[in-house]
Amino acid sequence: MAGAKAQSQRRKTAAHEGFLRHGGFLYAKMAAVLCVAAVAAYVLQNAYPRPSGGTALGYVLGVIAALLIVWLAFLGLRKRWITDGHYSLKAWVSAHVYLGLSLIVLATLHTGFQFGWNVHTLAYGLMLLVIASGALGVWAYATLPRALSENRGETTRKQMLAEVQKLDEQILEAAQPLGRADAEVVRLSLEKTEIGGGFWRRLIGYWGDCANLRAIARLQPGLRVATGREAEALRRVEALMQRKAEVLALARRQIRITALLEAWLFVHVPATFALLAALSVHIVSVFLYW
Repeated sequence: MAGAKAQSQRRKTAAHEGFLRHGGFLYAKMAAVLCVAAVAAYVLQNAYPRPSGGTALGYVLGVIAALLIVWLAFLGLRKRWITDGHYSLKAWVSAHVYLGLSLIVLATLHTGFQFGWNVHTLAYGLMLLVIASGALGVWAYATLPRALSENRGETTRKQMLAEVQKLDEQILEAAQPLGRADAEVVRLSLEKTEIGGGFWRRLIGYWGDCANLRAIARLQPGLRVATGREAEALRRVEALMQRKAEVLALARRQIRITALLEAWLFVHVPATFALLAALSVHIVSVFLYW
């Protein structure tokens, strides 16, 4: 019984453990050992005129780096498989991050710090781009989900959109006593308001031209001169539009955070395919002229 409880507790702890800390930083330690071993071998090798990719160590480091790159590229496929234990997705992602970072050391030592305007340096540059975009992804997934949760509180995006729709219905009903000019302003809010928009708009979070905000601004002069039933209707409509603006701001922050979570993939995935292509050309050209 005690053993079962201990095992259950370990599973709960692992479930709440982030991928960066997985296994007590197991893969971070593995990557560190690999890098230290590579640096030591590079420093201690006897190569003339200087260590490079053409030496025995250079080929060994190149093979290790190439195999790592190909293996790391399989993460997208690995996400489709659900497993537990040492080969869980969390373990795979943790290894992906730390072993991916180790490529900076392994590939740099493989080059022997010899760079030029050729496909070999292109492959190295693409590798750095993939690593940099991956690091951005790590930051995004380590920080943005919390911001996403804090922004929405107990409200889901579906509920936010439903509230906007409900407010539109209330605005339409409250606007019935308004004259033609004010009714046109209300239509601006009801028909022209965009919650999301294109990717770049969602990414930078710019909605300064929001139709609902423009409608509120255009209602202000009428509020100052209206009387009686029309004034009451205008105040009611304006209050509903202000509430709509608050809900829209909340939903748009949610949309922007989601866009930030997705943005790094627009660089990381294409750069990965470009890296695999450049790496293939690099390997073929090396063996053709070996």
